[in-house]
Amino acid sequence: MAIERQVAGLGAGTRMDVLRHHLAVARREPVIAIGVVLALIFSLLILAPVISILVNAAIVQIGDAARTKAPEGAFTLYYLARAFASRMSSILLWQPLLNTASIAIGAIGISMTVGGILAWLVNRTDLAGRRWLATGLIIPFMLPTWTLALAWTTIFKNRTVGGQPGWLETLGFATPDWLAYGRFPIIIILSLHYAPFVILILGAALQRLDAQLEDSARILGASRRRVAFQIVLPLMRPALLSCGLLILADCIGEFAVPYVLGLPVQFDTLSTSLYRAISTRQNGMAAVMAAVIMVIGVITLYIDTRMMREARRFAIVGGKGAMDRRRPLGRWQLPATGFALAFFTLGVVIPLLTLFLSTIMRVPGRFSLENFTFDYWIGSNLDTVALRSGILLTPEFWSAGFNTLIIIGAASLASGILGLLVGYVVIRSPFAALGVFLRQITFMPYLVPGIAFAAAILTLFAVPRGPIPALYGTSIILILALIADQMPFASRSGIAAMAQLGKEPEEAARIAGAGWLRRMTSIVMPIQKRALASAILLPFISGIKGVSLFIILAVPATDVLTTYSLRLVDYNYTQAANAVVLMIALLALFGTILINRLTGNGIAKGLES
Repeated sequence: MAIERQVAGLGAGTRMDVLRHHLAVARREPVIAIGVVLALIFSLLILAPVISILVNAAIVQIGDAARTKAPEGAFTLYYLARAFASRMSSILLWQPLLNTASIAIGAIGISMTVGGILAWLVNRTDLAGRRWLATGLIIPFMLPTWTLALAWTTIFKNRTVGGQPGWLETLGFATPDWLAYGRFPIIIILSLHYAPFVILILGAALQRLDAQLEDSARILGASRRRVAFQIVLPLMRPALLSCGLLILADCIGEFAVPYVLGLPVQFDTLSTSLYRAISTRQNGMAAVMAAVIMVIGVITLYIDTRMMREARRFAIVGGKGAMDRRRPLGRWQLPATGFALAFFTLGVVIPLLTLFLSTIMRVPGRFSLENFTFDYWIGSNLDTVALRSGILLTPEFWSAGFNTLIIIGAASLASGILGLLVGYVVIRSPFAALGVFLRQITFMPYLVPGIAFAAAILTLFAVPRGPIPALYGTSIILILALIADQMPFASRSGIAAMAQLGKEPEEAARIAGAGWLRRMTSIVMPIQKRALASAILLPFISGIKGVSLFIILAVPATDVLTTYSLRLVDYNYTQAANAVVLMIALLALFGTILINRLTGNGIAKGLES
């Protein structure tokens, strides 16, 4: 029980006795001290960057004194006025905002329609091969979004942008700009990526929906259409709205796909506009853009949180037999199976096969035997200016791979351990306020899109801050950013794991004379090894395929595989870039499968929260 609850209603003398008792316990048990240290660490890594970028949007930045007619560091509304109400505001903010909104709306509409149909087929019908499809249809969500983007450019690229042509153009088919770049392909790719997310969320809700509700309505004479629109859809509304809002929040900060398919034709979104502002050292405008992205993300996820609270009023639990009932598809069996297989083909088979074939072709799109080669993997003396050897023989590739293992591995290990410690403090701390603070602050990065959070980290640590030197250009800033970015998942995993662990094992060890460190290393961590492994592997897989943090914070000396592949894209080394991306995609895929094997939960079971 928390101290606040124990001392409430007691007299002054009694309250002091209780407080002295808890302070004496705290001296022997370091849970409070650990909680305070964690609170300070996360205040520096999470809260301070967010505050820093909000402050930077309202003070004069270095080099802008003449433009703002105010000294550096002075308060100013110049950046806000320039972004929202100047002749340049359309280019700087409003058009990127409209582009982002159109992409999000299109992706939400398509992904929820396709994902909703597939979720219903997998969970409520006798779809052929549904057990295999329940896993296979999720795979596009496990792959990096830019896997699909690079596969798209490999096929549809035209002469609008220089470099090697796409496959269709090599075969004699001229692809229009709207098909090769910009809004349309971005919407299609994001829809393919988010449809599995809808399958997971909606599938979990459908599994909890009692089929007896539908049976009762049909017995009373309701048609299938009426059952669908007046019973099933209203009960699914919280899950559907949550899917839409979470996809919207993610689309706002999506960077990789607009970077690959939008920047070549100046199709800017909020995330690419932020990147452009940072790359051109417009720090004030970058702060405004990051603040806009953060505010939209916070509002969106706040609405989702409120709606999930409302959703708890729905009671749709029935018997297990009722929940497992499948409806026969009859003559629709073949079309339904074909639809599911078509989605798997478009989302998994074609992208991965395209990327692989592109890496073994000298000339893109020429499917003759003499055109195939493994030079881009293991060749030497290639006819390129900066890439003289195949990927596997290039030192920069192995350097990026080594950086990936060191940076992401260190951050993931730290995230997992810190997450377990957060869970320990939240569950064991006698001070309820300390647990609440840690629970809330570790969730904050989830409210801030990745690229905005990266900009916030850069703003804080790009220059010396007291005893902390400037960290930009070092691996340390990437590790710190990754730790902070992954804490929502690591801390929730730690809290959930510690909530299931009673105090009895620790109490027995304490009686036997074991200190806190001995109990943690010999009892708590061994018992929670699965949760700890998951809390480490999940950030590792997310870090491997992540782009937003690295594209802002990495420099050539600290390149990881993701930024190395994007630099190859910038240099138009398509085959080599696709080879790197293919390896990243396979690492992410196998890593995700490993997580589910360790935790004992199949990815097809859906998200329960």
